Amino acid sequence: MTCRSTFVLAALIAALLVAPSQTQAQKHELVYAQDGSGVFGYKDTPVQPWSGFHVHDPDRPAPPIVTPGPLTPADQPSAPSDALVLFDGRGLDQWQENKWQVEDGCLIATVGPMRTKEQFGDCQLHVEWMVPEEPAESIWDRGNNGVFLLGVIEVQIFDSSSVKLYPDGQAASIYAQTPPLVNASRKPGEWQTYDIAFTAPRFDDAGKVCAPARLTMFHNGVLVHLNQEIFGHTPHLRLASYDGVPAQGPLALGAHGCPVRFRNIWVRRL
Repeated sequence: MTCRSTFVLAALIAALLVAPSQTQAQKHELVYAQDGSGVFGYKDTPVQPWSGFHVHDPDRPAPPIVTPGPLTPADQPSAPSDALVLFDGRGLDQWQENKWQVEDGCLIATVGPMRTKEQFGDCQLHVEWMVPEEPAESIWDRGNNGVFLLGVIEVQIFDSSSVKLYPDGQAASIYAQTPPLVNASRKPGEWQTYDIAFTAPRFDDAGKVCAPARLTMFHNGVLVHLNQEIFGHTPHLRLASYDGVPAQGPLALGAHGCPVRFRNIWVRRL
């Protein structure tokens, strides 16, 4: 990131902290972590029973930063023979009607979410994505996107190489629930990979959860979740629950006004 980009980013953060939106000003106060690290988030949100921290708590320990291995041509393997290819640089036949763009073999986020036609439960999912190099007008749009399992459980996409967002909202977090074990983010303009093994929740005949959803995940080849329990859907500023969470649902990609690029998306039913 250039000095000018760093200055712009700092200015955006400062402006946001001083003058949050009307909705935020009425409901929640954006604050910095007490340790002076520069991480920002909220302290007036509900406390997560499973962690003891507030939702989007800036004082939650930030995952340590690790440097993933270098990109090579081998990082773009063909999908396995039993996989359903969701995007290979061409058409969008596997997706519901949407306004996303295909350009130079890449899928570009516009208005979302974008959902698959088919529904999935247990699955293995591979997604490659890139944060734009250009500075965003809002800090919330800095590579902001997400991979949604069952259509309602978000694995966050974000520029966590430079933005010190609350740990349960940074890249590779199970949004509003669990930070990744480490921060393996690459810089904007570099391709990144998510490889997810997802176990869908099980429900009894009355709709009660028998077994919660779980997730194992690699970010840029680095393990960031290992059989991690998922506590329900992933709402902003609120606690998770299994109300309305299905046993099967579409895969989806979000959109928050940021033209995040995607390529090589495939899924295997398990």
